[in-house]
Amino acid sequence: QVQLVESGGGLVQPGGSLRLSCVASGYNLIDSVTGWFRQGPGPEREGVSCISRSGDTTNYADSVKGRFTISRDSAKNTVYLQIDDLKPGDTAVYYCAASRRFECSGHGLQPDYHCWGQGAQVTVSS
Repeated sequence: QVQLVESGGGLVQPGGSLRLSCVASGYNLIDSVTGWFRQGPGPEREGVSCISRSGDTTNYADSVKGRFTISRDSAKNTVYLQIDDLKPGDTAVYYCAASRRFECSGHGLQPDYHCWGQGAQVTVSS
């Protein structure tokens, strides 16, 4: 069984920070491209970040570059998304996803991953 479980969401004031975690079971993230996506009020999921199989390459959407940082702890089979300087536009459900069919640099921000977590709500409000 493959399972990804996100945690770390919540209500944060503008300018605040939080760290999302994604713990994988039955799926080795060291063999996978891992991405973070978010879905606001609309139906589309926006790719915000990904990290390569080796961990040497990361990619970010322009809207979050400089504020979001993705990382991976292979020993814990966990990926993280550190979010700084939160803005109201960051309010969304955040999902982690994993795939072994493509790499981060060329395709990792597209929402056609094969394994998804349940999502974590992030709300930015004063």
